Amino acid sequence: MHATILFGHGSRDPLWRQPIDTIAQRMRELNPDGHVRCAFLELTTPDLPSVAAELTGIGVQRLTIVPMFLGVGRHAREDLPVLVKDLQATYPALQIELRPSVGEDPRVIQMLAQLSLDAV
Repeated sequence: MHATILFGHGSRDPLWRQPIDTIAQRMRELNPDGHVRCAFLELTTPDLPSVAAELTGIGVQRLTIVPMFLGVGRHAREDLPVLVKDLQATYPALQIELRPSVGEDPRVIQMLAQLSLDAV
């Protein structure tokens, strides 16, 4: 069984997470049999270890983590790989794929450029 975790920074503002939750919901609509969850680094729950525990508890054997960052700062470069390494130590049988941040995907860059041009 496979699952995807959309990973964000987190915020004290409860409305901040709405776009990530909306993406997760859209993923569920596109693939009703898929497992998708959101997890956050700080200030917002749930955190990555909690979500990984939940997913492994229901039998997930493969996990894809998608960092929902436009920029690739310290959290994406340093903090998240450490969290993933800790998960791998906790769940050695779990196959974990850490994807690049969404802001590095040429399709996202193209879409944002087009949206910005549309606003002109």
